[in-house]
Amino acid sequence: MNQMKPLTKSQQFFRETKDYLMIALGMLMYGVGWTVFLLPNDIPSGAVPGIASIVFWATGFPVQYTYLIINFSLLLLALKILGLKFCLKTIWAVAVLTILLAIIQDLIKGSLIHDQPFMACVLGASFCGGGIGVAFSANGSTGGTDIIAAIVNKYRDISLGRVILMCDIIIISSSYLVLHDWERVVYGYVVLFVSSFVLDQVVNSARQSVQFFIISSKYEEIGKRINLDLHRGVTFIDGVGCYTHNNVKMMFVLAKKSESNTIFRLIKDIDPGAFVSQSAVIGVFGEGFDRIKVR
Repeated sequence: MNQMKPLTKSQQFFRETKDYLMIALGMLMYGVGWTVFLLPNDIPSGAVPGIASIVFWATGFPVQYTYLIINFSLLLLALKILGLKFCLKTIWAVAVLTILLAIIQDLIKGSLIHDQPFMACVLGASFCGGGIGVAFSANGSTGGTDIIAAIVNKYRDISLGRVILMCDIIIISSSYLVLHDWERVVYGYVVLFVSSFVLDQVVNSARQSVQFFIISSKYEEIGKRINLDLHRGVTFIDGVGCYTHNNVKMMFVLAKKSESNTIFRLIKDIDPGAFVSQSAVIGVFGEGFDRIKVR
């Protein structure tokens, strides 16, 4: 396998900046879903926002302050288990969402959807689930039960959406103590299932991987470009053509699905006549991909 060069400082800076921007985008989506669709329609949600909603309905205390106070204590736990890098991005996410909650509530008074709680429920859950998924894909978190889910996912191969679902059912159910309306509680359950589904779809789509088998006389040049441009390993495999009995070099490459077009582009630039086979893989574990998690 060819030796890959480490990322330069500029490349590392670009990747980190991209992560922080994507986390901010995820928090914007979450803030819109929560404060525009769910909160004004008295639809409970899970995690820390669910607790903040219950406190708001009971006392009128602003949701952003409750959200910030609870997450501060949970971040201390994350710092010990998940490390400083995760916590920095989580602190960034919590800070951005806290600010956005105040701004969004000030700009949009009330809900955009009136007298249609189910529509508000589905839209709000989709925005929230998508926002959390974008944050997780950028190695961040919105805090709260997301931190608990990230801790469990670090050691066990359990989907993030399932962990969050189990953690949040109790919070949704307890909202009845304030709302005294089982219909709203049922809408809260719908929010949980829809947001969990959207979360898993976003995270899994970001983690989809593919494998390539490439046969080309310019294998050295192609392999070097894949190393340098994508920082992916390339394995050379010796082969013999059945018809020609000529010795050939076959390249084996594992990459993210989003990197497929880049690989095809550089192969076409170097050797348009190369033979390429691409296929999807169920999972890839190891350096540059997912960690191996077993019971």
